Amino acid sequence: MRSHAKRLPGRPVILLLQLGVLIAFFLVWHVLTDTGILSPFFFGTPGAVLARTWADFASGVIWYHLGITLLETALAFVIGTVAGIAFGFWFARAPLVSLVFDPYIKAVNALPRVVLAPIFALWLGLGIWSKVALGVTLVFFIVFFNVYQGVKEVSPVVLANARMLGASSRDLFRHVYLPSALSWVFSSLHTAVGFAMVGAVVGEYLGSAAGLGYRIHQAEGVFDTVGVFSGMLVLTIFVVLIDSAVTMIEKRLLHWRPQDTSGGQH
Repeated sequence: MRSHAKRLPGRPVILLLQLGVLIAFFLVWHVLTDTGILSPFFFGTPGAVLARTWADFASGVIWYHLGITLLETALAFVIGTVAGIAFGFWFARAPLVSLVFDPYIKAVNALPRVVLAPIFALWLGLGIWSKVALGVTLVFFIVFFNVYQGVKEVSPVVLANARMLGASSRDLFRHVYLPSALSWVFSSLHTAVGFAMVGAVVGEYLGSAAGLGYRIHQAEGVFDTVGVFSGMLVLTIFVVLIDSAVTMIEKRLLHWRPQDTSGGQH
């Protein structure tokens, strides 16, 4: 029977379409600033932003600051993810603990992270750890709630069948809970990557002597719009690269998951 769903284009076509959107964005930006509809002083120009970014990488001036930001991002991402997974499993498997701490978890999650940044700077200084702590608070809750939900949504029928077949607690964790939660974990990691870098950059912006957030803050201080957009472009590029790495790991670990066949024939 022929499916009514439309066949999706292949990966090369999708990449070309994505590249086309990017080129169109830069063309519109160029036209608007070149014709004076947007002031180059306030919006820069795509040519100037790309030239500045290329010059920063070619001269090597940006590598040190980029390394600091990526280190803070990686530490926040790893620590927040590990803690989120551990506490997510614990709360999901311990209903009493979940009920007792539920209002406190929600209250802490509701705190504005920008308010926490000066507190972390006071406690941990202006080094990397205050930025890591801020990133951890962003990553932790994203992963925690997804893992908690993933474990809670394990089918009771699957659990009953596994226990009937003699599965131990370790077997249940390895073959039932973990596969169920992995999909939720990787779904959260795509968001957590960006938030880990946001935490690092915001922390650098509010108080630091190095990092991309520090460079962006410096550029803003002298009304260097091109420098601000150049820093944002570098951040965007590396968030996309890190997210692509997460996607590759996800495909490798979740190779058992059924692929989306919409658009095919049945």
